[in-house]
Amino acid sequence: MNSSHDRARSWVGVGYVLLAATLFSVNGTVSKLVMAAGLSSLRLVEIRCLGAALLFAVIASWRRPGSLRIGRRELGFVCVYGVVGLALVQWLYLVAMTRMPVSISLLIEFTAPLLIALWVRYVRKEPVRGRIWVALVLTLAGLALVAQVWAGLTLDAVGVVAASLAAVALAAYYLLGERGLARRDPWSLAAWSFAAAAVFWALLQPWWTYPFAQLGVDVGLRGNGTGPLVPTWMLVGWVVVLGTLAPFALVLTALTRIGATRVGLVGTAEPPLAGLVAWAAIGETLTTVQIVGGAVVLAGIVLAESARAPQPTQALPAEGLAA
Repeated sequence: MNSSHDRARSWVGVGYVLLAATLFSVNGTVSKLVMAAGLSSLRLVEIRCLGAALLFAVIASWRRPGSLRIGRRELGFVCVYGVVGLALVQWLYLVAMTRMPVSISLLIEFTAPLLIALWVRYVRKEPVRGRIWVALVLTLAGLALVAQVWAGLTLDAVGVVAASLAAVALAAYYLLGERGLARRDPWSLAAWSFAAAAVFWALLQPWWTYPFAQLGVDVGLRGNGTGPLVPTWMLVGWVVVLGTLAPFALVLTALTRIGATRVGLVGTAEPPLAGLVAWAAIGETLTTVQIVGGAVVLAGIVLAESARAPQPTQALPAEGLAA
């Protein structure tokens, strides 16, 4: 009986992660439509962070009153965590996908698990399985195929740099998340980290300068000015609720059912899903060689995810991210 219950619980957890990966994938295309309509990547991530912070704060308070209390020492950590792990990850990813296909941007960003394994092995001196080296070769070979380096770098240089920096920031997000979860629950940590990211962007771009009029502009859902028209504010609402809050909540729930390692493995479905969504929604295409390269990168990511020896601490989920 217990075995059947555990299997059912496990499959539900897998379903949660797949649904979250799908929502993150759709969010990439929705975000691209918003920016194509005129709202900058900085302004989109600013409103996204604020909206998510408010919603997570409400949920954290509802689930456990008083969980949002925080000391001065922890506040400094949360500020660094929110700025590096959330604000910069989201912004760099948005910059990358405005200059490259969504799926390729995610593929480069999803090399973060490989960076984590290398950090754990050589900086923390923790045990990492030998397959990390196979993962490294696969990842680099796959990225070479995706970029088609034999024909000269066919990808946008700024986009590649932005996606690579997003991978570094995403790796920091997971590593810092392990430390943060030792002190508080995931919901309140998410609320505080999103709040720190929101304050960071508000200082750089005060809210009284926000182009609120842009939110009323109609957007063509095909990405080229055609298709059904919807107001930008509706798409921004999607980004906040269904592109941030819902997938984060699903992954948080899945962590309690199948653990961080399996969540990470199943979450690697996001890049190919993002490619399918972008192809269906806005007509982005990849060559056969790039598709093969993407599959090789995913194989390397799966190996990298499983290369680290199991740890008792779980990290927070991220977008495609997720960041």
